[in-house]
Amino acid sequence: MKEESVWDYPRPPALETFSGHIRILQQNIIIVDTNRSFRILETSHPPTYYIPFKNINMSYFTTNDYSTFCEFKGKAHYFDLKVNNKIVQNVGWYYLNPEKRYNALRDHIAFYPSKLDECLVKNEKVQAQEGDFYGGWITKNIRGPFKGGPGTLGW
Repeated sequence: MKEESVWDYPRPPALETFSGHIRILQQNIIIVDTNRSFRILETSHPPTYYIPFKNINMSYFTTNDYSTFCEFKGKAHYFDLKVNNKIVQNVGWYYLNPEKRYNALRDHIAFYPSKLDECLVKNEKVQAQEGDFYGGWITKNIRGPFKGGPGTLGW
């Protein structure tokens, strides 16, 4: 994959189709295995991947009452993940009614790699963006510095 600097990403964020292989595993169970997703690219953030519901094993997920608001995409709702009686709260988020510019994200979930056992992009295990606010996926080709860690939220 070609090298990318998060400081070259735009604001407001860009929405980009991604056809690379993505897999997510929890307790050695494949939760996601797809070549169809979107990436959100925003200044100072590693990419966030949005996976279509139809490419997720949804039997492991339940919605909850938690929500947040993104100034660009709108109100986000959250899922919990339950595998072998272990629950991971707020593991991923989705937009019921995303803002018009991001309408393609409807029926897609973005996941926090920090809350999952293994997230892979093109067979490379990703590193989670520091902090749990943004949920970016860091691969070897993504360059920072990244917003999210202590002292960076005011950037």
